[in-house]
Amino acid sequence: MSQTIQARQMVLTAPGGPEVLQPRTVDLPAPAAGEILIRHTAIGVNFVDIYHRTGLYPVPSLPVPLGVDGAGVIEAVGPGVTGLTPGQRIAYTGLPVGGYASHRLLPDWQAVPIPEDVEDRVAAAAMLRGVTAHMLLTRVFPVGIGTSLLVHAAAGGLGLILAQWAKVLGATVIGTVGSAEKAALARHHGTDHTILYRETDFVRAVRDLTGGQGVAYAVDGIGGETLLRTLDAVRPFGMIASVGQASGTLPEIPLREIGPGRTLSVSRPSVFRYFSDPLTYRTAVEALFVRLQEGLRPVIGLELPLEQAAEAHRVLEAGQTTGSVLLRP
Repeated sequence: MSQTIQARQMVLTAPGGPEVLQPRTVDLPAPAAGEILIRHTAIGVNFVDIYHRTGLYPVPSLPVPLGVDGAGVIEAVGPGVTGLTPGQRIAYTGLPVGGYASHRLLPDWQAVPIPEDVEDRVAAAAMLRGVTAHMLLTRVFPVGIGTSLLVHAAAGGLGLILAQWAKVLGATVIGTVGSAEKAALARHHGTDHTILYRETDFVRAVRDLTGGQGVAYAVDGIGGETLLRTLDAVRPFGMIASVGQASGTLPEIPLREIGPGRTLSVSRPSVFRYFSDPLTYRTAVEALFVRLQEGLRPVIGLELPLEQAAEAHRVLEAGQTTGSVLLRP
């Protein structure tokens, strides 16, 4: 391919609120060695995009389109690329950012062919969250038969995938949610018990559900006071994985708070570090696609045109969504 391709993008112009996401059109060159050019068919919107937008996780340069996962069709491949061909459907996740666009250049190792029986939108909705679930359920804490698992924001995109995957592994899943509607959604997708955290003390509820012991493992993407209180919902020698800070804050946790009295382990794993290794990345995505083919279904709660990326951020940040949020070019 010798001609440039015009790409529509929604770019971050400066750290700030959703309004800093602005449209532009750029010319993309032909893919370089080890690169492919893709035309997006579905683009994931994730909480990490909000962290990038606000400057909590700074991006290298501005302006730049946000977005770390999506699905699409290969338009062209660069020199040295093997195993990928124009016209092939692929999905990807990872850095660098650049997903909020009609087209983008992508390192070839990140592109994974989508199985024929998996829709593009399903793959896009599942990529980052699915690889995160793989990390949480197999690397951070090996979940298996009899594991008791607490998932905060159980009706969110990650929570719904975690619950379904953990159930396949034999776990008992307890989820916290913000409304009766979200509770019903979480139960429909594998959560054994739901706790309306605005109405009920979740620590006491978890203790009651586990015979006073607490869960073996808790996954928290909220941070703030929720993370601190989760220390009391986990049994001795249990694990807490802190994977986000939707509340806006991430508290300091002194060692004396996790032991010896509570005797806990606390992990702050990075999914981007997890799949920076191509072999780990490939293994996780292949496991995800097997789960999707076996019936795991990400819930797509909202789909908006690419140009409405700011609105997608507003509703996600406000907690007004369930499941995954997608942009469509």
